[in-house]
Amino acid sequence: MIRIIYISLIAAVVSGCSSTREQTQLQLNVLSSPADSLTAEPHLFADPNGGVFLSWVEKRRDTSRFWFSKLSGSQWLQPALIAQGTSWFVNWADYPMLASNGNGNLVAHLLDKNGTSKYAYDVKVYISKDSGASWRPPFVLHDDGKAAEHGFVTLVPFADKVFVTWLDGRNTVMEGMEGMENMDHSGHHGAMSLRAAIMDYDGKKSDEWELDNKTCDCCQTTAAITDNGPIVIYRDRSDEEVRDMSIVRLVNGKWINPTSIHHDNWKIAGCPVNGPRVAVQGNHVAVAWFSAATEPAHVNVVFSADGGATFGEAASIDEGNAIGRVDIEWLDDNRVVAGWMEGGDIKAAVVHADGKRESPITIATSSEARSSGFPQMTRSGNHIIFAWTDDKLKRVNTASITF
Repeated sequence: MIRIIYISLIAAVVSGCSSTREQTQLQLNVLSSPADSLTAEPHLFADPNGGVFLSWVEKRRDTSRFWFSKLSGSQWLQPALIAQGTSWFVNWADYPMLASNGNGNLVAHLLDKNGTSKYAYDVKVYISKDSGASWRPPFVLHDDGKAAEHGFVTLVPFADKVFVTWLDGRNTVMEGMEGMENMDHSGHHGAMSLRAAIMDYDGKKSDEWELDNKTCDCCQTTAAITDNGPIVIYRDRSDEEVRDMSIVRLVNGKWINPTSIHHDNWKIAGCPVNGPRVAVQGNHVAVAWFSAATEPAHVNVVFSADGGATFGEAASIDEGNAIGRVDIEWLDDNRVVAGWMEGGDIKAAVVHADGKRESPITIATSSEARSSGFPQMTRSGNHIIFAWTDDKLKRVNTASITF
């Protein structure tokens, strides 16, 4: 079932500019969700052929179930189960994901506890080679064998393989003390690191790297494939506790050292649990992120036309009450749709490559609570698909924008 809401957006004043700009005409379509009650942690993914997949977690009593559905026209297909378990680490910000290469190969991950420590868990990877009809037994992504934190994964199809990046806590555990709470979560013995790997759809890794040996502990990573190769963007962490966004790029088989995409100079002695999102179209790169370096806090967007080697000036796109939880997708070479939360409202706006923002619209209202999670976006054709957790109903809902 689909309900259509028409939105006429013509010649409104854009953010940061007193002139007018003809606004993109959008059509909001409320889609019937395939998720049942007691569901949360949605994730959306569009494969190279435009197939859209929604995954989510259902938790009833002591058992968690990881489901997915594929969008067919304006209808979600019957949900299919990926896995279920009683020892998962289910977290509002570090949610499971699913990705597809468009040729029947699916890869998904979730977090499974591996020790007595609250923050000791493994990244378990599941692979299907028959479009999700069956799933192979899971394997652990990382090889360190430590009872430590591993998570905040990003999965991206890369040629005939999968590019994967994650935050890795192997250096946070002192030898002989695995599984013990050495310090509080924000003050580990060592630092969280950023790692990446390339693996095939049999789970075999052909390459693995440590990309940064000190990062923010619990902000999501984001990655994409430019014409020049993979890029990863993440919240970095300096020795002075400045936690701004950095990028690493794989160019001609070598990783370029981390560089800042913008100097917010946000100094905070703890993780804000608010990661960036990147969208790529060829070598056109757009990044959205949250920063509270100044008051009020802001959601920022920045653009690159050279695969992330350089970036222009950042533009703040929020309305003054931003709590972050961002997402972003390209419409064409000059426009993106950015999504974020403004208080409990889930907002979306068209942003042009010159930094000018059109008038935002409200996709839905949830709440500022952690249980409302991180709203999701992806693009397929002339549709932007949205998914979020309705915190009042405790249920994943979906919608789309046609442009």
